Amino acid sequence: MKKALFQKSLANKRVKCLLCPHECELDDGEYGLCLGRVNHDGILYAENYARAVTVAIDPIEKKPLFHFLPGSEILSVATYGCNMRCPFCQNYDISQFKIPTKEMTPEELVDTAVKRGIPSIAFTYNEPTIWYETIFDTARYAEEKGVKIVLVTNGLINETPLAALTKHIDAMNIDLKSFNRDTYRKILFGDLDTVLHTIKYSYSHGVHVEVTNLIVTGLNDTKNEIDNLIHWVASISPDIPLHFSKYFPNFKFDNPPTSPEILEYAYERAIEELHFVYTGNVIGGHENTYCPKCGELLIERNFYSIKSHNLKNGKCPKCGKEIYGIF
Repeated sequence: MKKALFQKSLANKRVKCLLCPHECELDDGEYGLCLGRVNHDGILYAENYARAVTVAIDPIEKKPLFHFLPGSEILSVATYGCNMRCPFCQNYDISQFKIPTKEMTPEELVDTAVKRGIPSIAFTYNEPTIWYETIFDTARYAEEKGVKIVLVTNGLINETPLAALTKHIDAMNIDLKSFNRDTYRKILFGDLDTVLHTIKYSYSHGVHVEVTNLIVTGLNDTKNEIDNLIHWVASISPDIPLHFSKYFPNFKFDNPPTSPEILEYAYERAIEELHFVYTGNVIGGHENTYCPKCGELLIERNFYSIKSHNLKNGKCPKCGKEIYGIF
């Protein structure tokens, strides 16, 4: 347990958390919505500090990150809890409940990556920003050891903590779960404008950004919403890779899986405005990277494996166009 950053003391030993837009106001002994932060005698503590529920080695393409060290392994780690309540969550067993943990210090995480020759660490599986203090300390130590830091996040974080964190983060895959404010507020228990700001701020401040949209049947799968989402991402930069992912029923949602037709529509529509568009969680999806200028095949993929990698110093070998990413 460690004293939490971004808090405000209130009367009668109450405390206000300033990490995310929920800004939970907690009585003594009360936990925040995220389950990881607790008021102890009028002071907010990160009870989840250095407490992990899982540590694994993944292909980086699984995050998904297709333009950041493609073909490399990444050390993936998670704690419990989340500051949203998505009823279709794929990792609800760790995101929606407090479960047993084991200690994994920032130094142990980084040293494990170095020892195994793994170039990056991902905070993933549950919402990483609620593990803020652990990430911050890990990132600063990782800089000393030459290890890169990745967040796979829902983007629900206030600007002040985001600004401090992005100085030490190398890459983010940010879930843009819907392009409807009511869906975010009433169903997901989040805030669309905050997520959009996180994407825009992170990209404009030098973090490598990729965006994922899980297309959930009956929730966010109208052509109008998909069009609006695509147009917004393109307005930030057509270089931002956009991953459309197929949904399958899980947790509290039993809606049918995403239709192949709407997934293909999303891809075809997005490629009109964006340079790099992918579809995942589906056999025969769009996984390859092509040069947006000349159409040359740059990276050929088969699910999470790289079949060919033809970039030369981050540029197309045919026309010389520089490709967005860290290769």
